[in-house]
Amino acid sequence: MLQVIGLGYPRTGTMSLKHALEELLLGPCYHMIEVFDRPGDVDFWLYALNNNGQDADWNTLFEDFQSTSDCPACYFRESLWRCYPAAKYILTVRDADAWYDSFRATVYEAMTHPERAPDQQHLGVQNMARKLILETMFEGRFEDRRFAIERYQTHNEAVIDMLPKEQLLIFDVAAGWEPLCRFLGVDVPETSFPRSNTGAEFQQRFAVVPPTGT
Repeated sequence: MLQVIGLGYPRTGTMSLKHALEELLLGPCYHMIEVFDRPGDVDFWLYALNNNGQDADWNTLFEDFQSTSDCPACYFRESLWRCYPAAKYILTVRDADAWYDSFRATVYEAMTHPERAPDQQHLGVQNMARKLILETMFEGRFEDRRFAIERYQTHNEAVIDMLPKEQLLIFDVAAGWEPLCRFLGVDVPETSFPRSNTGAEFQQRFAVVPPTGT
């Protein structure tokens, strides 16, 4: 049963949040990176996308997880809210221009170069992510910087408007453990807050060539 649901867009610290939640909740957190190890989930996400989250069997998908972070889940905020009205929700945020530049140099580059996929399994996940993120969330207009930033901001505003204040943490991962632990009602660990999936790490993991000037 999901206890914590992250609704922040990719490149807002979602991987750092994943690792933080796993340390605090002592269980795995579902993130886009999980789909590469669970390629059978691709069909689930495409079904959910085609049906706008209606009739999606979230409990079965998340049977082995206590939390989520990042896409694909963050797109389905309304369906998840209906299924998990008692969960705690976290919206990871960062400066909009910095978010766009990071997304453009990493996620966008990876998804627009299918020839770099190492195998068919990876390619299948990449195709699903491209359909969900670039074609649906950004309507094929991510290169329009103003439009993409407006979509990012509109999503954040929709999350804030949808959820009760006491169930939502608006979280900049640069703030570290304290606000997250206070929100979850747990002790602050003695370890440093995880800083994961930097732009350079993402580019190395997915063989991304940074665009010129980024």
